[in-house]
Amino acid sequence: MTSADTVVKAKQSLAARIAARAGGGVMRVFLILIGLFWLMPTVGLLLSSLRDPSEVAVSGWWKVFTDPGQLSFSAYDDLLSNQQITDSLWTTLAITVPATVLVVVLGALAGYAFAWMDFPGRDWWFLVVVGLLVVPVQVALIPVAKLFGEIGIFQTTTGVVLFHTAFGLPFAIFLLRNFFAEIPRELLEAARLDGAGELRLFVRVVMPLGGPAIASLGIFQFLWVWNDMLIALIFADSGNPPITVALQQQVRQFGNNIDILGPGAFISMVIPLAVFFAFQRQFVAGVMAGAVK
Repeated sequence: MTSADTVVKAKQSLAARIAARAGGGVMRVFLILIGLFWLMPTVGLLLSSLRDPSEVAVSGWWKVFTDPGQLSFSAYDDLLSNQQITDSLWTTLAITVPATVLVVVLGALAGYAFAWMDFPGRDWWFLVVVGLLVVPVQVALIPVAKLFGEIGIFQTTTGVVLFHTAFGLPFAIFLLRNFFAEIPRELLEAARLDGAGELRLFVRVVMPLGGPAIASLGIFQFLWVWNDMLIALIFADSGNPPITVALQQQVRQFGNNIDILGPGAFISMVIPLAVFFAFQRQFVAGVMAGAVK
């Protein structure tokens, strides 16, 4: 072995040792720091919501570490006594849950049909669905508002749910169709030989196998609808708006209502985070399954 080969081998060994260390404890520490940095705004919002408005106006949330006596749950008492905020949370749930369930159920049914059922124009209809993915929401605001006004559901919870469902379905169908298409044909044929019809096949075989993709879709749809403000501003009932619009209305009097804005904003943020962490295993499984396939 020449001296040049020895130098190259030594460099490769050094690089391998550095990579091994980086993939161990050093990488874990780095990822933990990234996670803490990502959570910092949420922690800051929580601590600010537990401070008195007069203290929030003169110092930052980090002051609680030197003066823990600032922390109090009085702001959350004020929040629970604010009828507009509490009603808006129920309104948001009344919009988000049906819009998520409808998109998941209808998207799964349509995705299965496009993946495994033969009907005239199937491929062309699927191309139409794919084309709808690029249609911006802003294009449909005025036409849909006129349509909803004519049929009497403009500025109602039903109208908001239908709008979110309609614009969530193209992505849902595209995602689930591609996932269901990867199911082995032999498995479906075996179920059919056992006497399973299309509905039973969908419920007993396809839905369990598509659980990770369905969970991922449900998380995406829930977060999108919960955090939406544009559609809520236009189509929701102005007298009983979702939480995003209710908080925006409080911003107009920010100096007087910071004790409501702080805990209200934290609750509106922490509920989607709780949903994500509750289903994070299914979400990761869905992402990994899509990556492998």
